[in-house]
Amino acid sequence: MRFFIGIFTTKKLEEHVNRLKNEISDAILGKWVEPQNLHITLQFIGDVEESKRINLLYNLEEISKNLSPFTVSYTGIGAFPNTSKPRILWIGISKGANNLKALANKIIKANAKSGIEPESKPFYPHVSICRIHEITSNKIYPFMRKHKDIFFLEEEISKIALVKSSLTSVGPIYTVVEEFYLKGSDVKA
Repeated sequence: MRFFIGIFTTKKLEEHVNRLKNEISDAILGKWVEPQNLHITLQFIGDVEESKRINLLYNLEEISKNLSPFTVSYTGIGAFPNTSKPRILWIGISKGANNLKALANKIIKANAKSGIEPESKPFYPHVSICRIHEITSNKIYPFMRKHKDIFFLEEEISKIALVKSSLTSVGPIYTVVEEFYLKGSDVKA
């Protein structure tokens, strides 16, 4: 079983992603992320044995109870590996990016002590929205320039989740294993 630690976005961001999809879907062939799967990945874990998973749950509980909720701003469109050769289209995070980096680093360090190897690539706060298979129109490039700095919305981050990822022929299926509410977030919604 494959796992990751992440933060799911709210339905408010889905509306923006749908608008973007409608605006650019004729210029690309790709797989758009299902609305319920939109998330920020804090750490990709991959396959993990049961004993390490218990440590992972403990680490997440300890980190979350010592961290207060914070606000993030979803701002701008970008791409991996870059905007001239886009393969993954994403929405960036401006306000709260440093909080997310600090949180991801705490998680990665705690999990490394538990024998869970960190990824080789550095953490970059974003929400992936589309995996591009083919660019069918140059319209994608002015689209990315136009949306490079656009503000979408702000939302409060009040919980993190350990998520099981099952790969299927129709795309990944994410199952929340456990959620961890940040210190002071009494509402468990």
